[in-house]
Amino acid sequence: MQRLCAARSVVVLAALLCACYAVAQSTPTDLDAWVQRSMKTFDVPGMAVAIVKDQKVVLAKGYGVRKLGEPMPVDEHTMFGVGSNTKAFTTAALAMLVDEGKMSWDDPVYQRLPDFVMYDPYVSKEMTVRDLITHRSGMGLGEGDLLIFPHTTYTRDEIIHKLRFMKPQSSFRSHYAYDNLLYIAAGQIIPAVTGTSWDDFLRQRIFVPLGMANTNLSNAAFKAGDDYAFPHSRVDGKLQAVDFGNLDNAAPAGSINSCAADMARWMITQLNRGKIPGGSTKLFSENRSREMWSPQTILPTDDPPAALHDLKANFAAYGLGWFLRDYHGKKLVGHTGGVSGFVSRVMLVPEENLGVVILTNAEEGGAFDSILYHILDSYLGVPSSDWISAFKTADDEERTHAEEILQKQGTARNANVGPSLPVEKYAGVYHDAWYGPATIRLENQKLVLSFDHTPTMIGDLEHWQYDTFRTHWRNRTIEDAFVTFTLKANGTVENFRMLPVSPLADFSFDYQDVLFAPAVSHATPPMP
Repeated sequence: MQRLCAARSVVVLAALLCACYAVAQSTPTDLDAWVQRSMKTFDVPGMAVAIVKDQKVVLAKGYGVRKLGEPMPVDEHTMFGVGSNTKAFTTAALAMLVDEGKMSWDDPVYQRLPDFVMYDPYVSKEMTVRDLITHRSGMGLGEGDLLIFPHTTYTRDEIIHKLRFMKPQSSFRSHYAYDNLLYIAAGQIIPAVTGTSWDDFLRQRIFVPLGMANTNLSNAAFKAGDDYAFPHSRVDGKLQAVDFGNLDNAAPAGSINSCAADMARWMITQLNRGKIPGGSTKLFSENRSREMWSPQTILPTDDPPAALHDLKANFAAYGLGWFLRDYHGKKLVGHTGGVSGFVSRVMLVPEENLGVVILTNAEEGGAFDSILYHILDSYLGVPSSDWISAFKTADDEERTHAEEILQKQGTARNANVGPSLPVEKYAGVYHDAWYGPATIRLENQKLVLSFDHTPTMIGDLEHWQYDTFRTHWRNRTIEDAFVTFTLKANGTVENFRMLPVSPLADFSFDYQDVLFAPAVSHATPPMP
């Protein structure tokens, strides 16, 4: 009897455990409340969430409003800028061409783009299509992003031409450093191979077959009455709607606007190894899918902040347009995206046939990640964590640390020592090897700096100390920078360098990569 009872207890316990596990492997029952709490905690006006499981859309839903202070609600069809989640679309397009035998991942880039030249002649010869999309070129983090962000007048081909003037930060293929410019080059491979622009190829070969009817490639396509969210940023500490940032010249790296319903179809196709939902047609083959999800560039697995210790990865890598890592023994395939006023997250768990997308109209990564891991925990059946509090704590600690650095800057400043020259002597036209011209002019006896190919980059130079000034950009969504002049022995300006003021500045404000010299002494850099 005792043994029978014990056996019966085991059976009952096993049944209960199975029932609990089955419940755990589902959408969190408190998801709506969780999203609302996350939006409130991180001050996000609007958000859209989609979940797909086993080739079905479990959830596609909007929360909050499209624009702060206005009543228009977000729904599953509301379009958001997805930023760098565009990169997976670019690599999918290239994969389709590999399937068709029109190119190879390992084709030398110069064979497809004759004008393609890097700073190092060896790299120019050896760079392959695969290298363009795996962040291992030797360029620094975000190097050259000032050619695209804030929006510039340069074309995609002009941007690619300027790669030859960008000095590498490390040796070729030796280090990971995220970049955007080489994805522009990757996108230009498509018209070089097919005669069809990147834009038209994605519309005709991906969006239409997938039924992504509410997805476009430029916010310039928005018109009155369309269902789209507005971008929001903190301007001098206050959240407000801001202007859309045009990314047409950087489109293959980050220009797509999409919605939860359309991104759900994209995730199902990805999880189904390229097969389009509801049919037998494939965008790309299973072999290409495996290649895109295979490690190409190894990433460091640094310890996360203490509040996020449970997110410590055992491995991390970049594939072809996708970040790869593990979580509770499962491989994750995902990407984040960020453009002015929007951040987004796509995450796939191939072993669970699970996909999650979160789109937001504010620049708060903690908002989408706190929701993502709540959903993953529920489907993976692991103990729940208060991710909202954890990410908020990590964010607060980062902001506190940044504020301490800014305070130290102010304390160390020697404002009593004025500039070496009368302010008018710093005025003139300057030139950087890859960015091009910038102008410093006198306006009401004060210096004003403008980047000639970036219409919104106009800033007032306020003296900081010695020959260093602080740029106060009139467009307050642009990160302020220190501008430091170096003088020649004869007392004239030799050049000026720049650095971001805040340690929280987005890496795309790559001020550290420019070196402006007076244009009168500028000679065109020799071709490498």
